[in-house]
Parts: sequence; structure tokens; C-alpha cells
Amino acid sequence: RSSDLHCGKSDSFEYVDPVDGTVTKKQGLRIIFSDSSRIIFRLSSSGNLGSTLRIYAESYEKDPSKHSREPQAVLGPLIAIALKLSQIHERSGRKGPTVIT
Repeated sequence: RSSDLHCGKSDSFEYVDPVDGTVTKKQGLRIIFSDSSRIIFRLSSSGNLGSTLRIYAESYEKDPSKHSREPQAVLGPLIAIALKLSQIHERSGRKGPTVIT
């Protein structure tokens, strides 16, 4: 599936608060693919102890019969692209994430 994905757009990610509508700019890098799936790289500050790199992989599935599929399997191609682009394993020395949600 990753061979079918083409980068349609990349930009600086902005967060719009759904409650009060405030916009927080420059929240990370967003890559949107030709099928509307996306990867977001976002640096999250952890006070004065350093930062956490959050990687979001999102894909829309219209067919309800596919909604029960394992997310890690469905998002696997996007995750592989995110890991290759970020080189996070090579740069951090970690073999995997500390949290998956």
C-alpha cells in the first residue's frame, strides 16, 4: 500500500480548539497523502526535562465492514513511512515507542 501513497501536501500543523475556536500555530509538520491519510510529527514539551516527539498516523476508512481491523495493521504503511522519514530509531537509539494510543 505504501507504494500507492503520494505526498499531496505538507505544511505546518495548526491546532484549532473545538471548544473556544482558538488557533495554535506551528504545532508540527503535517504530511497529507493522495488518499487523504496523514502523518503529523509534533514536538511536545515536557517541562524542563526535555521533549517528546509525537507521531500521529491517521487514515479514513469509508467501508464499515473494515472498521474492526487492527489499527496497527491498517496504519502499518503510514507508520513505516513516518519511521523512515524521521529516522527516529537511528537518532534516538530506541527500538520502539514508549506509548502507543
